[in-house]
Amino acid sequence: MIDLRLLREDPDRVRASQRARGEDVELVDALLSADERRRSSGVRFDELRNEQKSLGKLIPKASPEERAELLKKAEQLKADVKAAEAAQNEADEAARALLLQLGNIVHPDVPVGGEEDFAVLETHGTIRDFAAEGFEPKDHLELGELLAAIDVERGAKVSGSRFYYLTGVGALLELALVNAAIAQATAAGFIPMLTPALVRPRAMEGTGFLGQASENVYHLEKDDYYLVGTSEVPLAAYHMDEIIEADKLPLRYAGFSPCFRREAGTYGKDTRGIFRVHQFDKVEMFSYVAPEDAEAEHQRLLDWEKQWLTSLELPFQVIDVATGDLGASASRKFDCEAWIPTQGKYRELTSASNCDSFQARRLSVRLRDGKKTQPLATLNGTLCAVPRTIVALLENHQQADGSVRVPEVLRPYLGGREVLEPVAK
Repeated sequence: MIDLRLLREDPDRVRASQRARGEDVELVDALLSADERRRSSGVRFDELRNEQKSLGKLIPKASPEERAELLKKAEQLKADVKAAEAAQNEADEAARALLLQLGNIVHPDVPVGGEEDFAVLETHGTIRDFAAEGFEPKDHLELGELLAAIDVERGAKVSGSRFYYLTGVGALLELALVNAAIAQATAAGFIPMLTPALVRPRAMEGTGFLGQASENVYHLEKDDYYLVGTSEVPLAAYHMDEIIEADKLPLRYAGFSPCFRREAGTYGKDTRGIFRVHQFDKVEMFSYVAPEDAEAEHQRLLDWEKQWLTSLELPFQVIDVATGDLGASASRKFDCEAWIPTQGKYRELTSASNCDSFQARRLSVRLRDGKKTQPLATLNGTLCAVPRTIVALLENHQQADGSVRVPEVLRPYLGGREVLEPVAK
């Protein structure tokens, strides 16, 4: 959540951020009004409590005649204090409910607009000219079937659409990607983590996934648990309700977990193959830093993602995601999009988000520097979303006979294989 002092001191900035996101601007005024009620009810409660305490000191010293009157007044004050406390709690809850609906303040350099209004910052690698090489590229599903690596038919039979099996070399390729990604992250100083896939409501709400993103979240109602769509959630909540000493920062974690997404609103989109699925595995980088270091850390996360995609020998571009496509928690987000030959366009493979203190405020994660405590900043960056990375690898490194060249970085994790060969049926 945002700092309420910012809302009070510069509401126009918050309105402008909401407008840029395409979100409800009137929410700002509703929150200002609720915050005023919250503060005034708090003042009223404190006044009555102080009066009650003062009266309590007078009663033992009063004469019998005065004591009866004071006791009568004390009974009324007790009722008034109870009512004031209830009003304060109600006002607190109302203000918090509105505050939780408000997205993070957008960074001033973020391009304004919707999903297609991003700004391209960089391009890397060379897009292959398959026509010049003399063959038509196959898509990842055809290649996956030739390699006996992907089985979507049985995935659909067992679990429904947007599920799949990785088989044989496909399963080995996932394990190679995960191990190589964790190795890079560990070399960069990240602590590897295997995280829970089920979290309590506060963890999901605290990271900002129960607002506009809630339609894509799986909820187990009987147990009131949520399936995570990214290990960002358990990593953000790892230090929930804790105070971290400033000299311990930065803290960097690389989480590996299964991820679950309902993919609501994508009917008919990316239905072929494994590009957009309900369950997948992912390696996620997560950083806790001092607020003043957040922008520099954001660039570092992006640099690690660029290093990873370059090691996989993939052509890709870096985009500055537009305001309307940021997600509630991010003030700014960079995506790396890999070229997908059979689609003839770049598609998102990784993203790096600066959430400033937005998540830390919701999860009560603070840093202490001397006697001063304050919310710290959190950032997250996808290093390897496995299925999409497999899509990009198969299509970009395919050869005319249906085999796929293995990038050098993955060969040690694939028993030295330099090429994945088609499997005879």
